Amino acid sequence: MSPEYPFDEAATARAVIDDSGVLVEWNAGAERLLGHRAADVLGHPAANLLADEGYDRPGAPQGERWDGVLSLRHRDGGTVSVWLLAHRVRPRADGPDRWLVVTPVEGDGPRAPGDPLDNVALLDSPCAIAIYDERLRLRRINAVMAEVLSLAEENIRGLRAPELSGRAQSQDIERQLLRVLTTGRGTDVRTYVPVGGDRTYAWLARMAPITDAEGRVRGVTVAAHDFTQQFLAQERLQLVNEASVRIGTTLDVTRTAQELADICVPALADFVSVDLLDPPEHGGELPTGPLTAPVGLRRAAHRSVNSGNPEAVVKPGHLDVYPAPSPQADALTAGHTIVASMSTGDLAEWLSWDPVRAERIREAGIHTTMSVPIQARGTTLGVAVLTRFRNPEPFTPDDALLAEEITARAAVCIDNARRYSRERETALALQRSLLPRSLPRTAALEAASRYLPAARSGVGGDWFDVIPLSGMRVAMVVGDVVGHGIQASATMGRLRTAVRTLADIDLAPDELLTHLDDLVVRLSEETGHEGSPGEVGATCLYAVYDPVSRRCTLARAGHPSPVMLPPGGEPREIELPAGPPLGLGGLPFESAEIELREGTVLSFYTDGLVETRERDVDASHVLLCEALAAPSDSLDETCDHILGALLPPGGAADDVALLLARTQGLPASGVATWDIPADPALVAPIRKQVVGQLGTWNLSEVSFTVELVVSELVTNAIRYGIRPIRLRLIHDAATLICEVSDTSHTAPHLRRAKIFDEGGRGLLLVAQLTQRWGSRHTADGKTIWAEIGLVDEG
Repeated sequence: MSPEYPFDEAATARAVIDDSGVLVEWNAGAERLLGHRAADVLGHPAANLLADEGYDRPGAPQGERWDGVLSLRHRDGGTVSVWLLAHRVRPRADGPDRWLVVTPVEGDGPRAPGDPLDNVALLDSPCAIAIYDERLRLRRINAVMAEVLSLAEENIRGLRAPELSGRAQSQDIERQLLRVLTTGRGTDVRTYVPVGGDRTYAWLARMAPITDAEGRVRGVTVAAHDFTQQFLAQERLQLVNEASVRIGTTLDVTRTAQELADICVPALADFVSVDLLDPPEHGGELPTGPLTAPVGLRRAAHRSVNSGNPEAVVKPGHLDVYPAPSPQADALTAGHTIVASMSTGDLAEWLSWDPVRAERIREAGIHTTMSVPIQARGTTLGVAVLTRFRNPEPFTPDDALLAEEITARAAVCIDNARRYSRERETALALQRSLLPRSLPRTAALEAASRYLPAARSGVGGDWFDVIPLSGMRVAMVVGDVVGHGIQASATMGRLRTAVRTLADIDLAPDELLTHLDDLVVRLSEETGHEGSPGEVGATCLYAVYDPVSRRCTLARAGHPSPVMLPPGGEPREIELPAGPPLGLGGLPFESAEIELREGTVLSFYTDGLVETRERDVDASHVLLCEALAAPSDSLDETCDHILGALLPPGGAADDVALLLARTQGLPASGVATWDIPADPALVAPIRKQVVGQLGTWNLSEVSFTVELVVSELVTNAIRYGIRPIRLRLIHDAATLICEVSDTSHTAPHLRRAKIFDEGGRGLLLVAQLTQRWGSRHTADGKTIWAEIGLVDEG
């Protein structure tokens, strides 16, 4: 509004009352009407102005508007009967509501004959007509406009447009009126103004100047065309479109339910709760069709126009049982939307069963509820309950159709999220069952591990393992199967089993990856369709550490190289031949051998740890090295440091496997070696030397068993092997290992000897006396080994 325009503020008595009933504004028109100065009334209860004698004081006004006649105290001691119009004013920012109270103090003044503002022909229009004078105060309205405003012309004559509704939109209308008045040019204005009680009308207002015989602008006429129904239909369509965009942004059931509640408040309801059925305990699908009461529902989400959701009785995540008379159970048993009203007693039986809920409903002023079943693909998922307490209008059939449309769209999203969550939980359970529950304790190294599924894309095929091998050696493996979900987890399980099987026959790392590559190629062919191969692929890193020689042999197939932290040194990446990913077929793999100092920490990981959208791989490697080098009391603590440093707060985009290993070396005093001449007559002296070594180790209690094992293995090597022949004993706190090596590549096999066979019983005897035995091929030949468990001396 232009500040130069001379509005007469004293022409209207105007006061503002805060939410506690105290007067906070008092204009010159109010002083003119009742004689009280602003200093005398501001800060005091407005009820002090009501006359006492013979007058029944009204209660606090309800709804958005009130009008009527009140007897008020005049400053001179008398009383004045005044028609008042009060509007609830909502602040733009969060804060308490106020009431704007107005009444015209003076009429429209004397009228000259032929006043163009008294054009009766305009007032006979079937449109809603209002005429404003040069002061932009209301002069006339026709019967149609009086019905729209629900106000009589004689009561509101002399009021300005903002005083008629108390809304911000009315300020815009007055600006347009002033523009027409000052320019003399008409205009069309589309506006949405709450008038007539608590209803909202959509107007297309055509404003035109009113001129006298000399062509001077004397006022403005407003012809308002009601297109409320078209406006409401457009609003409903816009809400449905908005629901399509805002609901289902994630595959999280709780988040999707919250999005459903958010979209309905306050556009459709004042409070919305979304309750879902729990999945069956032992698997299976949710019920189809109508249910039977009572119904157990878990609160997934709710939303209120009031902060803090004071109307909520059930907290999110809590389970509540709803009996037959409740809106939730009624809608689910009927299978369709049910609207219930407090005024008709529809909720009386249910609330008598739940007095706490009844008190909460009474305090909130809830008068109408609408329960909409959440159904998708023939499955009942839950129910959405919409309630109104601030909006005084009951739910209409159009509201029910709109709620059903929005809920139907949300139901599909909730069902998608539910199915995804179920598949993800199944894949995660499968993944964790296929991963090692605990890592074995070995004399070769100390290990710690972590596995984290992807936050958004689901469980993948990352895995790790620590595999004890013969001769105190240990294998470490980490791999990553392409894809996510149950299929990737199942493929991971097959590959992990294959790696353990291949490791058990002591294949070198490059040979093991070659066999694993062949397996992946076959798996890909098995999963293909119509002659085309499937999409099975994986990366893998395999390493074998020998605590006796303190050397580690590694090979990788398209997998990130490990990071090494030597004791007292700086972390660095181990340079390894890259090797192709598994599944390409026919390409070679190369291994590398490095010497590790005792206490060296090796970090094996999958690409989900270092590949993120937030930074490049090089930056992630720097963070990994810093976290690996940070002081810590244990490898478990180091694992947590690494994950905390590299992964975002919401979780990784891909699943992550991390394996840390700190190497340990066997002391030279725990290893004894003999070169064996190819003479069977020298077996007895060798046994005597072995017994002497056992005495040095305080292991005399197992000398008889060791003598038999050594005698059998050495005799077989002399008889069937090729020189040179070597015997090695390896001793730690729990195990004694006997190894006999020669340059022959022919491995012995356990067989059942017949009654009259002279041989064939030696290996059977070794198998019975030892915990386990076996053979492994080396670059120079083979090694036959046997492990003997030691009695705990404590």
